[in-house]
Amino acid sequence: QVQLVESGGGLVQRGGSLRLSCAASGITFGGHTMSWYRQTPGNQRELVAEVYTSGTVMYADSAQGRFTVARDSAKNMLYLLMNNLKPEDTAVYYCKAQRVGTPDVYWGQGTQVTVSP
Repeated sequence: QVQLVESGGGLVQRGGSLRLSCAASGITFGGHTMSWYRQTPGNQRELVAEVYTSGTVMYADSAQGRFTVARDSAKNMLYLLMNNLKPEDTAVYYCKAQRVGTPDVYWGQGTQVTVSP
């Protein structure tokens, strides 16, 4: 059974930092593209950052320069270090795994990040 479990969310002041973690089980971690998405009420989930099996990373414009995504294949973990947080970063953050070359997608349950002004 595939499980993606996010942790590390919380309440932080503007300019603060948080590190989100996603623990993956039930998948061959090295065969999946790993991503962070976020969602606010009434809006679609939007991609924040992605790391491919090659190690190549990609960031949304809103995350570029402030967020860092990393994967640890030895521990089956995905991380998102978020610095200089802004109130507009407030959202539920989700971990996603997509098996390379297939439509198989898995989501975590999400972790709330709230940035106060």
